[in-house]
Amino acid sequence: MNELEARLAQLAALQQTITYGQLARDLAIPGPGAIARLTQALETLMEIDALAAHPLRAALCAGRLAQGLPAPGFFIKAAHLGYILGDNPEEFVLHHRQALWAAAKS
Repeated sequence: MNELEARLAQLAALQQTITYGQLARDLAIPGPGAIARLTQALETLMEIDALAAHPLRAALCAGRLAQGLPAPGFFIKAAHLGYILGDNPEEFVLHHRQALWAAAKS
């Protein structure tokens, strides 16, 4: 998890996002189940972030076919954690990304 957290902190500092596939490659997560293992780690991180009332670091991930947004599982998990997604998922993600980028600057 530490490598994942460090990579996401680096992305926040650079104000960048990353696809799940690229993140799995960056972290050298092996095998055909790499994305599933990465997703589980990201969901655990979402739980930690929610408990600490921090922006969701998993918002920095983008699904390859999701037009720059995280995969649907991100939104399902966020709703399960009690977040109000509203009618505009882009705004929800942008809010978290901007908070992460701002926190990385300080």
